[in-house]
Amino acid sequence: MVKRSLQASLKGIQEAKKAFTRKGWTQDNLAGEINIKTRQPIWRFFSGRPVERHTFIEICAVLELNWREIATNPPAEFIEREEFRQPPVGDIDTLVQQVRSQRFEKIQDQCGILQLLDISHPVAIDDIYIDVNILEDIPSFQYLEITELQNLDPKEFDRVGLGDVSQTQIPGKRAVETYSKLRVLGKPGVGKTTFLQHLAIQCNQGAFAANQVPIFITLRNFAQESKVTNEFSLLNYIRQEFLTSGISDTSVIETLLNAGRVLLLLDGMDEVLNQQSNAVLSEIRSFSDKYHKNQFVATCRTAAQRLRLRGFTDVEIAPFTLEQIQAFAQKWFVAFTKTNTDDGQAQSVEFIQKLDLDENWQFRQLVVTPLFLHLACWVFHAQEKFPTKRTDFYKQGLDLLLGKWDEAKGVERDEVYRGFLLPQKFKLLSQIAAATFEQGQYFFEQRVVEQYIGDYIQNLTNVPMDADELQIESEAALKAIEAQHGLLAERARGIFSFSYLAFQEYFTARKIVASHNLQALEQAMGGLVSHITDPHWREIFLLTASMLRSADSLVQLMKQQIDALVAQDSYLQEFLTWASQKSRTIPSQPKDATVRAFYLALSRTPRVAPHFALASSLDQGMFLDAALDNLLLECAIDESQNFAHFHACGDALSNILGIVLDVGLYKSLQQLSDQLPNSHQNQARFRLWMQTSYAAWAEQLRTTVTNYRNINHQWQFSPEQVQVLQRYYDANQLLLDCLHSNCEVTAAIRQEIEATLLLPQKELEDREWQ
Repeated sequence: MVKRSLQASLKGIQEAKKAFTRKGWTQDNLAGEINIKTRQPIWRFFSGRPVERHTFIEICAVLELNWREIATNPPAEFIEREEFRQPPVGDIDTLVQQVRSQRFEKIQDQCGILQLLDISHPVAIDDIYIDVNILEDIPSFQYLEITELQNLDPKEFDRVGLGDVSQTQIPGKRAVETYSKLRVLGKPGVGKTTFLQHLAIQCNQGAFAANQVPIFITLRNFAQESKVTNEFSLLNYIRQEFLTSGISDTSVIETLLNAGRVLLLLDGMDEVLNQQSNAVLSEIRSFSDKYHKNQFVATCRTAAQRLRLRGFTDVEIAPFTLEQIQAFAQKWFVAFTKTNTDDGQAQSVEFIQKLDLDENWQFRQLVVTPLFLHLACWVFHAQEKFPTKRTDFYKQGLDLLLGKWDEAKGVERDEVYRGFLLPQKFKLLSQIAAATFEQGQYFFEQRVVEQYIGDYIQNLTNVPMDADELQIESEAALKAIEAQHGLLAERARGIFSFSYLAFQEYFTARKIVASHNLQALEQAMGGLVSHITDPHWREIFLLTASMLRSADSLVQLMKQQIDALVAQDSYLQEFLTWASQKSRTIPSQPKDATVRAFYLALSRTPRVAPHFALASSLDQGMFLDAALDNLLLECAIDESQNFAHFHACGDALSNILGIVLDVGLYKSLQQLSDQLPNSHQNQARFRLWMQTSYAAWAEQLRTTVTNYRNINHQWQFSPEQVQVLQRYYDANQLLLDCLHSNCEVTAAIRQEIEATLLLPQKELEDREWQ
């Protein structure tokens, strides 16, 4: 019989202390690494005292030591088990506890750790797991009209069909307690397997279903072994599981099952190959009917839910809430920050703060699933920021969904794409994305997307296909894309979309960049710039610019399209000419475009901060113009009749005099200041002055400012011109955002564009002649 405890030899203690010193940890750090709540076992280990066998081996593994070389008289066979002795007939509680004890280490080893993508070492499930919520009403099962979905704001898009934040949710364990036969559905990467592992560990440790025996079965393994033996028998499979725990009495499992004392966890219904799925499902149905007193929990991807189980209640894992995202991030950074817990918590706080910034809203839409949240944490941990090039992050996410995720889990999928290679899958998805996005469709009916797939299959094979055969192939490909990759999702009955708007935008931009020759690329970019004023296309411009090997042609086309917006309107050209003239009156200003942007914004109504975004650097002259313009605005409002408000305007005029350098302007403003009523005069005399002299004084102030500073012209834009001007301004902002998005633009092109921003058409033509 193998001892339940081990102790370190004197030589082993010396080796362990050296390894511990190299790590630079405290005993608390080491206790945290092996997921124990007290450091007493650590102290006992280094003191050469007996330590529980599992803990001893964990300590050695974390210190990167061979436990057999550290232990005193290590057992020859670690897998040896104590002989199982069945208690007297009728004593079922004793039997349950004995089986639980006998299988404790097996369940801990089978379900207690996670191997996360791109992380070189396993992590204890309790160190990273966050309780999931369950949707009892599955969103994609609902019936909706497509017109109800088309006008959604992009930031609301990703929640449709995934469960709205306000939708009723219940904790995952409560759902298991509520339904004796439960099937948990979910999109790829939402944590279905981890949820089952967590249930197994909680049951194993007595925190949940303490009077049941947990049995965790990976259905693809069951299917593969059953295919070899040609016998799809869950009972025999479980008997073999019990044998690995030293329980050879075949009547034990029958006794437990007949008494309803088993928690059977069946993972990955969707991971069973088609040719084996019927046999597996038939066995699950038969087994759950025969042993109906027990607790059953199965998992399956939502798209594969057609594989129905009689008597099972279907629920779906809900997307993470903000609170769950915060909790996961804190656990993640603490688990993978090797210095100390405080550093991990500090980095998790920084992660959440930056995730909450407006420019990172696309990342917020993606990280509602553990898979993408883990990827975001991993990228942030390495770079201490979110990537400026979102295309790199999207590419990593798509690589996960298109194969790496299944590959890491060892899952083999049925191939129903007619042998499509990965580049062909990318091309198909890009064509679907571009065609639907071009038509303004975030959501599309099943028949529409099947038509796109059918056209691609027909062009790919070059062999005429019967219409019915093509429809069958198209439907199968659509279901495969949904079930295997989760890139297309059924949001409501018969209504599909890309699972994330970010992926539809990425694939649309990729379709442009992947044009097969220069002529096709120029044509595609020409089509893109025709959407320069459509805010829905903003992200496509940014993604395309960052993916192009050279974005010179794109930004030049954007500049031409932007200038054409106002080229034919003589009044707007006059307005731009005035702004250009003002920019040349400012001394030592390095970028005239910045000045032009400031004066364009200054002449807009209302004067709000976003209008000044292009003008990020101001000199004294521009400050003066802003102050004078504000003074005229304040003097023109009704509150100027108020005694206190008027004297505040007088104080503002005094302050302005302090920064005026022009002698003529200074004298004129000083004379106007001298005409103001004295602040010590009573309100009766003030009201008299306001009634008899104020209007002329205010007009003289306006005339003086206009003559000396060439501002405060009463530009009268029509409603149409206001809209054109706003589109012109927004398009220029988009162009600058593209230039600042780490895209590849040559220095000469970048300088030329920045120098000619917001210029009137005549000056643009003059520059071309020069």
